[in-house]
Amino acid sequence: QVQLVESGGGPVQSGGSLRLSCAASGVTYGSHCMAWLRQVPGKEREGIAAIDSDGTITYADSVKGRFTISWDNANNTLSLEMSSLTPEDTGTYYCAADHDRFACGHSITVYLPGEAEKYLKFWGQGTLVTVSE
Repeated sequence: QVQLVESGGGPVQSGGSLRLSCAASGVTYGSHCMAWLRQVPGKEREGIAAIDSDGTITYADSVKGRFTISWDNANNTLSLEMSSLTPEDTGTYYCAADHDRFACGHSITVYLPGEAEKYLKFWGQGTLVTVSE
């Protein structure tokens, strides 16, 4: 049984950094794809960083060069290192996984905002990030 639990959210000042973690039980790298998605107030949830089961990493243009996704196989933990944060990064960040090899990357490159919830099977409860000026 897959269980995803995010942590690491909180308040941060503009220009600052934050590291999010997702403890992923029941997930096997290579059998599952993993992703971070974000829901900004007033907008649909959308993918921002993903690792497909073949190791392909995809970033949304809005976070490329500032965010880094990584998988720690020893601890079964998905991380998102975020830097140069701006108030536009404020939102709830979700960890997600699926058996489909490429569904996570598709949450960024194919699915429209709001559609990933239909296609990715496993979700965490979300962690709130608030970036102030």
